[in-house]
Amino acid sequence: MTLKKANEFVLNHHRHHKPAVGHKWSIGLMHDAEIVGVAIVGRPVSRHLDDGLTAEVTRLATNGISNGCSMLYGACARVARAMGYCKIQTYILDSELGVSLKASGWELEALSPGGQWVRNDGIVNRTDQPTEPKQRWVKYL
Repeated sequence: MTLKKANEFVLNHHRHHKPAVGHKWSIGLMHDAEIVGVAIVGRPVSRHLDDGLTAEVTRLATNGISNGCSMLYGACARVARAMGYCKIQTYILDSELGVSLKASGWELEALSPGGQWVRNDGIVNRTDQPTEPKQRWVKYL
């Protein structure tokens, strides 16, 4: 799936994120010839975790179809393994339960304190997304 098409779906269905800027790949979930979910995968957003062997699901959205998130997380892991990655990760809000990730065999690895990114010149750089604490989930491939 193209990034443009995946981002159109994210714009219409994601609860708290805007479309992604870039990606390594995107996949879609179809039901009755209709796109019902998308996942966008790229490099880890944190430069400290970008080791060349880790992929990150940066956006995942569905129209609410049953088990859609689990199917997409599973598919992302399979694609990442086939492409030679050793690990795939994603972040969810601390207020989210992670049921789809657990069902897909992912593990909670770390908690992030949340907050905003501040550039070296002191300018707040990321006010376009939630600032609450986040959970980092991983699957070793």
